[in-house]
This record gives sequence, C-alpha cells and structure tokens, in this order.
Amino acid sequence: MRSPRTSFIALLLVASAACGHSADAQCTPLETRSPNARDQRPAFAGQTRICGVKSNVAFDVTVVATGLQKPWSVEPLPGGDYLISEKPGRLRIVSRNGTIGEPIAGVPAVDARGQGGLLDVALSPGFATDRTIFWSFTEPREDGNGTSIARGVLAPDRKSLTDVRVIFRVLPTYNNNMHFGSRVVFGPDGMLYATFGERSSTATRPYAQDLNSHLGKVIRIRPDGTVPPDNPFVGRADAKPEIWSVGHRNPQAAAFDARGQLWEVEHGTNGGDELNRIEKGKNYGWADVGYGVEYSGAPLPGPTQKAGTEQPVYYWDPVIAPSGAQFYTGDAFPAWKNSLFIGALREQRLVRLAIENGRVTGEEHLLADRGHRIRDVRQGPDGALYVVTDDEKGELWRIAPKR
Repeated sequence: MRSPRTSFIALLLVASAACGHSADAQCTPLETRSPNARDQRPAFAGQTRICGVKSNVAFDVTVVATGLQKPWSVEPLPGGDYLISEKPGRLRIVSRNGTIGEPIAGVPAVDARGQGGLLDVALSPGFATDRTIFWSFTEPREDGNGTSIARGVLAPDRKSLTDVRVIFRVLPTYNNNMHFGSRVVFGPDGMLYATFGERSSTATRPYAQDLNSHLGKVIRIRPDGTVPPDNPFVGRADAKPEIWSVGHRNPQAAAFDARGQLWEVEHGTNGGDELNRIEKGKNYGWADVGYGVEYSGAPLPGPTQKAGTEQPVYYWDPVIAPSGAQFYTGDAFPAWKNSLFIGALREQRLVRLAIENGRVTGEEHLLADRGHRIRDVRQGPDGALYVVTDDEKGELWRIAPKR
C-alpha cells in the first residue's frame, strides 16, 4: 500500500504534467473541462492545457464597421483602410471611418455552400506599387468543387480588378462542402504559402497522406503560380511539386513569426485542434495520427504518435475551432510582442499564446465577454489588431491601447 506522502507526490506529478510544468511549479490551466479523449496523454509536458497567463494589457475595442456578411478575412491597407472578403463571394473595402464600399467587380464565381465561399485575401508584398491582391476561394467545377487561388490588380479607383487569373487549383476535385482550408500568406522568401483541408469525408481523408494530391497539405508557389525548384518533392513522379508539408486536416490559420518560421493552426476532430510548426517536407500525421475523438464520439482509428510524423506543438481538448492567426510584432502593445493570436469560432474569443524556444509557455483568452465567433485577426501598420466576426451581420473591430 502506498503511504499518504507517496500518493500525494504521485498526484502532484500527474497534475503538473497535465499543465506542462515541473512538480514545483504553480499552474492553473484555463481549460478545466474534461477532455473529449479521456484516455489520451500528451507526448510532452506543455503540449496541452498550459498555464493560463495574464498580460494585464489595457486596450479599447472599437467597432469600425457592422453589417458585413460572413466576413472571412481582413487585410489592412496602406493608408488606413481595410480589404475584407465576404464568404458569399465579395471583396469590399471598408474605409478607416467605417464606410463599407460596394463589392469590387471582377471576382470569379464561388461555391458558397457549407464551409465554402470566398475565403482568405492577402496583399502582394509589393502592393504599394503593383496593387496586386491574392485570394483563395471555393471554385465551382464541372464534377464538384475545390479550393483555388486567384490574383488580380486593384484598379486605381479601387472599384474593380483587372488581369484576374487563377494561379493554382487544388486537386483532385471533389463534390462536398467541407474542409477547404484555407489561408494564404507570403513568406520572407517572397513565396506564397497556402493551407488546404482534406475535404472531411472518410473517402478523402487518405489524400492527406497522398503526395499525388493537394488535399490536406501546405503548398508553396511563386506569386505567378509556378513551382520553386527547392520545394521538397520537386522531380518526383508520384508527388505534386507544390507541396511543402503533408498530413493536415482543416487548416484555417497560418502565420510567420518574427524569425521567418511558418506556423499553422488546424481544426481537428472533437478534441484535436492543433498548432504546428511547419517545416519543409515534414508529415504532420493526419489521418494516420491525431488527438481527440470523432464527432460521433467514436475513437480515432490511429494512435496519437507514429514514427515519421511530427507532433503538434500544442493542442486543445476540448477544441476552440481556430480560424485566423497573427504573430504580434508591433510596438503598440510591448507585453504582446511575439505572441501568437488566434481567432476562436466555437469558443468565441481571441486566444493569445506565449511562445518561447518553439514551445507554448502560456495561454490567455481575450474578448470572451463580447460573445462573437472570431474568424480572422490581423496586425495593422499602426500596431493595432483588427478582427472580423463570423456573423451574418459581421463586424470589424480595432483593438488598440486604452486611451
């Protein structure tokens, strides 16, 4: 029989491991609900339920605009205005004083059923001179649909797009309305990185591990859609040359940190949302490996760890339903420097992760009192954060230091 002292020490060690710290550390995770996957254990300390932290930052939230229909992305423009994508298939410019512009002409048709529609939007690194924008959308196709990336030049009057062309199409085409991804971000190397889901169905899940498919992948292309010769699978007859990483479920968030490292956040199963540090040619496991359980409550068919696959840096069980991410690099909020902000749909809040040496060291939840699904978060040239809410009458918010 264990002595009372031995039992107490064992209990303390278990509790400490759950919050990712040593036995002598004080840790109060924000998440106190029971996990969905009660029998699973993290692969390392701090991989889930890390300590809750408080930055004690005073800020104001200003509602810049209301009445946006299901906004999916916000991109601050030079000069203080905002480019907004709306899921039904519209791009609009919202002025700095909140005036919502008419839809920009020239956007191709979208399939806006379910999770599909007009998704992410990104400015060219040279936007100030070339006025080029890029966007991802669910493209209707003859035998289904698929996520595609288009580019176009914004006219000087900002009312239309010219030279519109699709530069990338996810293959294979499939006919459903789920797990399209997708975020589009430019790296410090000038290349375009984009994330794509595996379309959810049991028939398409295996494509996340198939190098001859773009489903469940992060890709890397030049701004004109051509393939960089240093991509990891270039020259292989059995692989799509655009692929940068493999084994993703439904990634709706991606961001580069100040050191130029790409991070990705993806929707998992029930209890399996993941934060991943993306590296060239690596396999992130899905659908062979994963945390959480099926939405039916059934266990996943595979384990949580497998040789040859990467572990998530962090995961949430229960889930937050992540969408949109931004590493904060501005000067307006010194206490938030290098934090990763993630929009949470299901949990209706803005999640801040403190990250040091590639590991999550603390988690803070902001804006939970406002009761809105947060679809995207971006940093503006002024150092403020800009958020759009996932509502039929969506809002654009500005988060700035309290006056």
